[in-house]
Amino acid sequence: MILVYRFRVKSKNGLLDLQARKVNFVWNYCNDRQKDALRFERPWLSGFDLNKLTTGSSKELELHSGVINAVCEQFAKSRAQHRRPYLRFRGRKSLGWIPFKGRDLHREGNAFRFAGNTFRVFYSRPLPEGKIKDGSCFAQDELRSNSGPVKSFASRGNWFLNIVIEVAEPPVRPLDHGVGIDLGLRDLATPSEGEKIPAPGFYREAEAALAVAQRAHKRRSIKAIQARTARRRLDFLHNRSVELARAFDHIAVGNVNASGLAQTSLAKSVLDAGWSSFRKMLAYKAMRHGARYVEVDERFTTQTCSNCGTPSHIRAPRRGPRGIAGLGIREWECSECGVVHDRDRNAALNILRRGRATLEAGIPVL
Repeated sequence: MILVYRFRVKSKNGLLDLQARKVNFVWNYCNDRQKDALRFERPWLSGFDLNKLTTGSSKELELHSGVINAVCEQFAKSRAQHRRPYLRFRGRKSLGWIPFKGRDLHREGNAFRFAGNTFRVFYSRPLPEGKIKDGSCFAQDELRSNSGPVKSFASRGNWFLNIVIEVAEPPVRPLDHGVGIDLGLRDLATPSEGEKIPAPGFYREAEAALAVAQRAHKRRSIKAIQARTARRRLDFLHNRSVELARAFDHIAVGNVNASGLAQTSLAKSVLDAGWSSFRKMLAYKAMRHGARYVEVDERFTTQTCSNCGTPSHIRAPRRGPRGIAGLGIREWECSECGVVHDRDRNAALNILRRGRATLEAGIPVL
């Protein structure tokens, strides 16, 4: 199993800033050589070709040879993934990024040794024993957008060490105890059993202070408020997701369209809830703890009675609240069997039933 551990670097940030500019130079050199290949109708350059062209530049650039090789290989890989003849040039507005080979990073207690320098980090959690893989890197903090990492006024310039490490696969647990999860805005998650997880609303709490700082044009205060809000949200989601991964053998979640709802009037609440981040955390934490994770179609889960509804592979009768007009209805009674349902709990039970059917059928899941 491949895991990524992230530690904030607390020493030699100035050295990393300098090396990041040299990495940008190597990236732009690769881009120029690719444009030359297009101009003269030559074969496109592979990572191996770019490594040959940059041989001997380590001493002149005062940059580790493994870093130069990693940049060249990542350039060729990114160009192939995006199916583009060349990529964007990296400049001052690009986030700092220093890739390296896994064999070049060495542990020194709670610090790490790389290229003749010792980097002290905030050792927030122990790093397990295992082989450090290629793909590890130093990277500056970032804000995520739909187009990928971007540098913005809220990026604080902190450096992080991302370590890709290979650990043993955990044993897969039997499908005995499962849970279905219905995502929402009033409650972040309603499991089919257990207590509901209320939406923390960290952005809503910080909204007033953020508005004051924005009107006063206090850029440092804006960065601090947004960074604190993001850290609180991530910490909350990490804790809740690991609790679910440890407690249940298989987890089924509805595939609510978060990106679509983020384009509506509910955008602020949807983004504050962090549905996409929560599902990603559940997926990899379930795998790490030997559990199963699956996303199922959540259509009609609110309207279908979980007590007398037909099996998930047949179109179930829809008797519950439907449409935008029915969003305010939190409880309803089935007209067939007379069972009174909590809206979200009923949806979670239907999601669990669909998730179990998917796993038993052997359909590939996330």
